[in-house]
Parts: sequence; C-alpha cells; structure tokens
Amino acid sequence: MELPQLVAQFVETQNTYDSETYVTCFTESAIVHDEGRTHTGKEEIREWIEEANEKYRSVIKPLQYEESGLNGVLTAEVSGTFPGSPIVLKFHLGLKGGLIDSLKVTG
Repeated sequence: MELPQLVAQFVETQNTYDSETYVTCFTESAIVHDEGRTHTGKEEIREWIEEANEKYRSVIKPLQYEESGLNGVLTAEVSGTFPGSPIVLKFHLGLKGGLIDSLKVTG
C-alpha cells in the first residue's frame, strides 16, 4: 500500500520502536488521545509512546488510508502483547504544516 511520506514514517517508527524519530512526525503542540488519556506536546507524546512500546510491543500493518483536506484516517491491524491481539484500529490524523497535529486512536 502506498502511503504519504509522513504516514509511512509514522508507521515505520512505530514498528521499529523509534520513539525519538516518532515524535518528529508531530507538531510541537500536537495532541494525542489514546486509551482514554490525552497527551499534549512532543515530550508527553514521547513519554506515552515509550511506555506503550514497552508495555504492548505494538506493530502496525496498514490496511487502508484515506485523506481529505487536513484530515487522514489510517485503518490498520495492530498486533502486540495485549489481550485480543491482533485488532483493527483507526488512527485519526489531524495534519498541519506537513506534520501530525492531532492523533486519536479508536477501535
């Protein structure tokens, strides 16, 4: 599947557990909503993804990507060390200036 460069980098850095490069996909003031929690700014996002990587060892397999204006939705099979793995999740991306400004993960 052909993904835009930013989305491909987002997936690749998740799948290689590269939290430092992962946060470069986001704006300085980006907001992430996942598992009922909100993480604001690159530092909180880095802490969140490091904790999630250690806890779940998640790998994203893209199934579909749609983009409309400044919004994108990545549908992906996510596998890892969590109950019910693998599952299909949607990553709702708000885009700004070539970066992710918001991310909401839904089931």
